[in-house]
Amino acid sequence: MPARSKARKRALDILYESELRGRPRLTTLAERVAAADPPVNPYTVRLVEGVEEHAERIDELLDTYSQGWSLERMAPVDRNILRIGAFELLYADDVPDPVAISEAVRLARQLGGEESPTFVNGLLARLKELKPTLLA
Repeated sequence: MPARSKARKRALDILYESELRGRPRLTTLAERVAAADPPVNPYTVRLVEGVEEHAERIDELLDTYSQGWSLERMAPVDRNILRIGAFELLYADDVPDPVAISEAVRLARQLGGEESPTFVNGLLARLKELKPTLLA
C-alpha cells in the first residue's frame, strides 16, 4: 500500500478514535506521535491538523450538501472519511481532486458500510463540482 494511503488510514484511525472517546483530535494525534507505535507519518499529521484547522467549514459543507443525511446521522467512519476527503479536495493543492475522491472511496469500501462508497463518492463529487464557488 502506498505511503499516503497508509497515512490516510492512520489519520482516519486517529479521527475516529478521537470522536468515539470524545477527545480533541490534536490530543489524540499528539499521543499517537509520542507513542510512535507505529511511527506516525508526517502526512497523517498534516491530514489530522488540516481537518482540525478547517473542521467548522468542512462539517458545514458536508452537512449542507449531503442529501438526506445530517452530519450527526452519518456513520462515524463515513463522517471522518468525508472529512479527510473534503480536506484534501478543498485545501491540499498537491493532491489531485480525482485522487482525493478515489482514496476516500477506497477507505469507505474497506471500512464503511455497504452504501458507504457510493455515499462518499457522491458527496465528494458534489463538493468537487462546487469547489470554485466554495473557496471564493
